[in-house]
Amino acid sequence: GYHADRWKKLLIPYSSPTKAYFDTSGQDPFCMYNYLLDITTWNKSIRRGFIKLKIIDYAGNTVESQRNSEASTFQQYKRVQILTGFHRDIEKIAKISLTFSTKTLIGPKHKLRILQMKLKSLNNPKR
Repeated sequence: GYHADRWKKLLIPYSSPTKAYFDTSGQDPFCMYNYLLDITTWNKSIRRGFIKLKIIDYAGNTVESQRNSEASTFQQYKRVQILTGFHRDIEKIAKISLTFSTKTLIGPKHKLRILQMKLKSLNNPKR
């Protein structure tokens, strides 16, 4: 980690723009394990909503992602990348579960049809 008063000098190179994420957990040890979820959808109609991710290891241990604050827009054959975080890390993933929500109480329920999905650990990029 970086001290909050020195992050700018350490993380932002002068030659190119850089994104820095400062999400932390509210639970000890306060670290978040970040993953990049890369999804290509198959729906013909545009869908706008939120993805909640659950990963399970071979022993049955489960962790759920924190809900994204901004809705994503899903279009047919377009890739969408979502940064998601977990309070615990799971080393060997056996199963991935996605839940799509529009957060609306009225109106029809929509499904999100996934054509391709890739989950990459940002803390351990070789995984």
